[in-house]
Amino acid sequence: MSQPAAPAENMRIDGDRLWDSLMEMAKIGPGVAGGNNRQTLTDADAEGRALFQRWCEDAGCTMGVDRMGNMFARREGTDPEALPVYVGSHLDTQPTGGKYDGVLGVLGGLEIVRTMNDLGIRTKHPIVVTNWTNEEGTRFAPAMLSSGVFAGIHDQDWAYGRTDASGASFGDELERIGWKGEEEVGARKMHAFFELHIEQGPILEAEDTQIGIVTHGQGLWWLQVTLTGKDAHTGSTPMPLRCNAGLGMARIIDKVHEIAMANQPDAVGAVGHIDVYPNSRNVIPGKAVFTIDFRSPDLGKLDGMKAALEEAAPAIAAELGLGIEIEEAGHFDPVAFDEGCVTALRDAAERLGYSHMNIVSGAGHDACWINRVAPTAMVMCPCVDGLSHNEAEEITKDWAKAGADVLLHAVIETAGVEG
Repeated sequence: MSQPAAPAENMRIDGDRLWDSLMEMAKIGPGVAGGNNRQTLTDADAEGRALFQRWCEDAGCTMGVDRMGNMFARREGTDPEALPVYVGSHLDTQPTGGKYDGVLGVLGGLEIVRTMNDLGIRTKHPIVVTNWTNEEGTRFAPAMLSSGVFAGIHDQDWAYGRTDASGASFGDELERIGWKGEEEVGARKMHAFFELHIEQGPILEAEDTQIGIVTHGQGLWWLQVTLTGKDAHTGSTPMPLRCNAGLGMARIIDKVHEIAMANQPDAVGAVGHIDVYPNSRNVIPGKAVFTIDFRSPDLGKLDGMKAALEEAAPAIAAELGLGIEIEEAGHFDPVAFDEGCVTALRDAAERLGYSHMNIVSGAGHDACWINRVAPTAMVMCPCVDGLSHNEAEEITKDWAKAGADVLLHAVIETAGVEG
């Protein structure tokens, strides 16, 4: 993708204004320990969306909403035929989420529009600030649901049918909160897409580096394992006669760690979600259901770890007399982001004098799906101790400003400044 002339190096966003917006949004859906619980399609989500829309309209943007509730705030360019440059992330949070995960990318996008307004900058290509619905996937699985529909990964009706723990459907809840738009999902065409995000890992802070230029995103396999044994009394059942699903789960969890370690570097694996039945102090578990999470930016390693688990787990189950079922609960291949967009971000960091390094995203993001349909890249700022998906998630005002400055320069360069 060819790049127009670069903006002047003294062009910066208003860091105080960005920070004030982050803190104002954080008042909606507060958590219990200083973070946020603004889960997707809740009343708090609707309130946050309304605030975002009001801010965007105050900045002179027009708002579009598609049938998945994705929000698109458009700042017009000088060429009505030019495809827009999109920028954004998500406003929904984990149940015990932080104030910055996703939100920084959305409000950072708004801030670059505000800054261009302040400086009287016009671009050839329109700029669209986006809030993708249900990136977290914590209430309605899977994660990145609506950007996935936009990119043609998921069917819209299938997405509408996803249910939460109470049985409420995505489609019904989207309608209930009043954010089901009329626009066809995926009809929009993009010149490029940029996403600003906190790292959600410890590398940038440990390296004392202000900016992460994301070149790749890890691929992922989620495997849900169900082990079936026999409930029995923990005190009166002889050890050789037990059919212990909990023991099988423990051995498979250990095997997950062993497989990931055997694929170092650039591979991770863990079990995060566990349900044991009947979950009673004096009953040997007769059933265990748990989810394995393997990730790597190397497709060979990613698929190899899955294959190794699918070979080892049934053998462990058979040795203990357990039934086993392994289901594929989620998957996406590793992502290589667009070289032109990555270069625009790297050049911006250089021009602004910010320390930077290439980095691989360990988490999934909406940009990973949008990369399928448009040139895409991500820029990251550090977060304290690499902590995220936790109410103690924290960044500094300077880190947020640096990330948004780089975003500003890359977006303006890609959109083209008009005199």
